[in-house]
Amino acid sequence: MRTANEYKELTIKEFTKAADVYESNHSGIYEICKEDYPYISSELEKEDYNELLDCGCGTGPMISLLYEKDSTKHYTGLDITPRMIEVGKSKNLKGVDWIVGDCENLPFEENTFDVVICSNSFHHYPNPQKFFDSVHKVLRPGGRLILQDYTAPKVILWIMNHTEMPLANLIGHGDVAARSLDEIRSFCDNSGLRVEKLKRARKMRMHLVARKVS
Repeated sequence: MRTANEYKELTIKEFTKAADVYESNHSGIYEICKEDYPYISSELEKEDYNELLDCGCGTGPMISLLYEKDSTKHYTGLDITPRMIEVGKSKNLKGVDWIVGDCENLPFEENTFDVVICSNSFHHYPNPQKFFDSVHKVLRPGGRLILQDYTAPKVILWIMNHTEMPLANLIGHGDVAARSLDEIRSFCDNSGLRVEKLKRARKMRMHLVARKVS
């Protein structure tokens, strides 16, 4: 069993290698991330916002899409891998902040953001409750977390977490675990976030919208 820091070091090594091809048509397993963007965009369109944080932003493909639609909003991308942030910065998107940081300990003041998005990064977090607690801290009252990641029925989850994830670790990937819907609901409840949408979608995808009510 690896420590939290060991998982994070694996993640940094994995995505340092992936950074320069992450948004290309030759990104391999990371291609699936592109399927998540329409879901995130559709949820964002339901309410207005000004301050958005993208947790585990990678090189910023989601921020780039949002910026192209509306460059007047303030976007912040945070990722634990310095090379990912370097590539994001190289896009020269005016007014966008790019920060190297840990999603389990978000380096922002309380009540900073209207919305936090997290797409296909959550399964790399060894301390998931810390992530939800940190999101609650940085969200403004009424703000939303929009999260998309892996999930599956319990038997399949067990197989993923006890065979696929350890094998991925052996070849240098920082995957920790895919979570059940019940676990996600518990993380939200414990952090004070109110679940508004939580469902299992096609291709073992999990969709969550949770709100900070106070």
